[in-house]
Amino acid sequence: MERLGTGIGWRPEIADAVEAMPGVDWVEVVAENVCPGHLPDALLRLRERGVTVVPHGVSLGLGGAERPDPARLTALAERAEALGSPLVTEHIAFVRAGGPLTASPPLEAGHLLPVPRTRDALDVLCENVRIAQDALPVPLAVENIAALISWPGEEMTEGQFLYELAERTGVRLLIDVANLHTNHVNRGEDPAKALAEIPLEALAYVHVAGGFERDGVWHDSHAHPVPQPVLDILTDLASRVSPPGVLLERDENFPEPAELERELVSIRDALEEGRARGGEPDRAALPTAGPAPSTQACGPARQRLGLAQAALLSALVAGTPVPEGFDRVRLGVQARALAGKRADVVAKVAPELPEILGDAYRPAFLAYAHRHPMTGGYQRDALHFAEQLLLAERPEGARARRELRQWWLDRAGTTPRPRSRMARARRVLLRR
Repeated sequence: MERLGTGIGWRPEIADAVEAMPGVDWVEVVAENVCPGHLPDALLRLRERGVTVVPHGVSLGLGGAERPDPARLTALAERAEALGSPLVTEHIAFVRAGGPLTASPPLEAGHLLPVPRTRDALDVLCENVRIAQDALPVPLAVENIAALISWPGEEMTEGQFLYELAERTGVRLLIDVANLHTNHVNRGEDPAKALAEIPLEALAYVHVAGGFERDGVWHDSHAHPVPQPVLDILTDLASRVSPPGVLLERDENFPEPAELERELVSIRDALEEGRARGGEPDRAALPTAGPAPSTQACGPARQRLGLAQAALLSALVAGTPVPEGFDRVRLGVQARALAGKRADVVAKVAPELPEILGDAYRPAFLAYAHRHPMTGGYQRDALHFAEQLLLAERPEGARARRELRQWWLDRAGTTPRPRSRMARARRVLLRR
């Protein structure tokens, strides 16, 4: 595996700081946020300097019941080629559910949700990973995620699940030590036990990030300083293996460049402390996996997994009953977190909406999200939110309503869809 060194997540808000920051060996970009034909100049300058750039996908949904979308795989491959990347990364998560497989409405989470650590989920994930590996021009690494909720009836620990995944597919692993800390707080899982079971020989690189605790729940925010417990897990990992690369993630609430540089120093110090400890710990003996399941064998597993994921996601975003075995309180926390993230992302992709609505934006969007699950991307969500406000004769101020109507018209176009309720609604809006 290529040695990457110490890196930082590249974001447009800190592009200048990253470019001037000493000791940054590589950067990671959110794959969906860059266009291969129109790469940002700051990113191109880093490439010209020889800084490695790795695309990190967030929307593939490899842990979902459906096979990976060929268009999304093609887009990820194009970004890897445009950036000259040595590998691409994604998540062990599901991000959407429903649809033809379950004969239920399609739903989008807008977030990474955990897959159950069961044989069914593992069989489906292994097949999805192989499909992705075949479609990508460079190696794939997959990341463990943070979770607020636990699936009932799980059959493996996280370490065992990752061990079998790597053994059966040869996929590399991106280990997020902040996510191990999150799962320790939220699900009572021991990070040291997980590291003892994970096949660290498959390690591609490591993520480090901050978060915050509220009411006994750890939120993996990527918007706060890295806490000491996360650095301690990084030290433990570095005492077991020499990571090919370590990367600091920060997605919002960006501090001054000097603070980011101090966090990188703390990461390097934690790595040095781990290397000084050294030694090879005893590794748990895990069962040898059998042959990979055939596509036909995965069919029933896909349907069972699809039904379970659709029921969970519907409870989180559409208010349907909580599936048996889940913690209702914790699902409520997750549902509110999903709605809040959805409001935040829509505000970023459509910044005119909070400008037009002012302080009324967030409560109005949360009320909308409670009634309207997301079924497409965030841009479509923003458009539908504005449309629903206008149909309800809102906002109350005439000037704000005119501005919102003009914003909607500029993006929705004037051609209604025939024979549909939406077409009638649009005609009403266009006449006003």
